This record gives sequence, C-alpha cells and structure tokens, in this order.
Amino acid sequence: MKKIETSNAPGAIGPYSQGMISGKLVFTSGQIPLDPKTGAIVGDTIEVQSEQALQNLQAVLEAGGASLQTVIKTTCFLADMGDFAAFNAVYAKYFTGDCPARSCVAVKTLPKNVLVEVEAIAEMAVS
Repeated sequence: MKKIETSNAPGAIGPYSQGMISGKLVFTSGQIPLDPKTGAIVGDTIEVQSEQALQNLQAVLEAGGASLQTVIKTTCFLADMGDFAAFNAVYAKYFTGDCPARSCVAVKTLPKNVLVEVEAIAEMAVS
C-alpha cells in the first residue's frame, strides 16, 4: 500500500490519508468543499460546494495515478436529500459516458457542517 499526498487537495483534518493505493486501485477519503490553500469552506450552496468537492476528488485521484474516467465507484453524502437534483447536475459534468457505480445518501451532519462529501474507488490509469 502507498499513501497519496497532494497539496492540490485539502490535507486530512483527522487521523486518515487523502487516499491510498493498493495494487492498481486508488481509494480516496471523502472530499469536502475546502479550499486546498486556505482550508476554508468554499461556497454556501450545494452547487458551489459540489464543484469544489469534486475538484478536490479529482486532485487526489490524479495524485494517485488515476482519473475521473477510471473511477469504478463513488459514495456521495448529502446533508439534505432535497439537494439531490442540484448535486446530480454538477456531478454529471464530472462523470460522463459510462458513469461509475454510485451510492448517494443523506446524512445528519458532515464534517465542518458542509453540504456534500464525495469519495471514490478508481483504477490506476494505464500509462
């Protein structure tokens, strides 16, 4: 196993890694809408927060040798299932064609009270 570290996504805010590589698979930790440079929450709408969370996810995947195109499965956490349609609209800009398998659930509270968190499992890109 190998730890993924990148300054292009927020650092871990607890005892975990941004992601791990095991064999040819990349496992990301959940990405929330934090600015990687400042650690501040980006935006106050589901659309803006989803964009940032997915950009952070993309950065971790790329640091691990994967990409959005090689994602096999995502798990998406929403603070309010009423945001499902708006989240999907943003998500669809990042995942096109044969989309990965996905679970999307509403949870009571997310870290730092953000509106969205997304994690992924991906295959390393073939070089």
